[in-house]
Amino acid sequence: MQDLKIALIGATGKAGTYILKALLAQQFRVKALVRNPEKLQINHPSLEIITGDVKDVETVNAFLQGCDIVVSALGTGQPASEKTIFTQSTGNILKAMKAFDLKRYILITGINVNTPADEKDAKTQFATKWMYDNYPVSTADRQKEYDLLTEIDLDWTLIRLPLIIQTDEQSAIGTSLVNCDGEQINASNLAQFIIEQFGEKAFVKQAPFIWNS
Repeated sequence: MQDLKIALIGATGKAGTYILKALLAQQFRVKALVRNPEKLQINHPSLEIITGDVKDVETVNAFLQGCDIVVSALGTGQPASEKTIFTQSTGNILKAMKAFDLKRYILITGINVNTPADEKDAKTQFATKWMYDNYPVSTADRQKEYDLLTEIDLDWTLIRLPLIIQTDEQSAIGTSLVNCDGEQINASNLAQFIIEQFGEKAFVKQAPFIWNS
């Protein structure tokens, strides 16, 4: 497993910094695509840094070459990316994955994304509506990203997250395909869950909610 080379997008973000740390700690080789390399204060023999934008097709093609699994921890970022960054990035990634015959794509999103299996409780429905009321374009774009995934024959897992807490603390987590039963997820719990998915099939072509239980 540790022979795998992981393509990581969003390595300087809220979740991505913890995912990168966990991957390197567990001796994976990592290729990270970053817009601002100065934000990445890590030097590691197993880390290769590519500077560029996930919206650029050529950059994404060059970035994915030689990798085995693609992990995207893309958020809207600072400074904020375009509101359609999610469909743009996933569209480019899926095309490049097909070109290189890559199968595994693991990415994160918010609890506002809906799937046909959902049985969201009042609290999760309220949180979803709040996102649509306050961030209509980027929230709709995250939904379209899910739709893109469902149309393609790849082993994707879209992880739906409540509030990310930036901590190294690890605890048990809950998972569900129908509702989010918790309000927070520790970034280190998320990182560990992502790494577990490299060899797991349970959530292939699924969009699980995860939270600190």
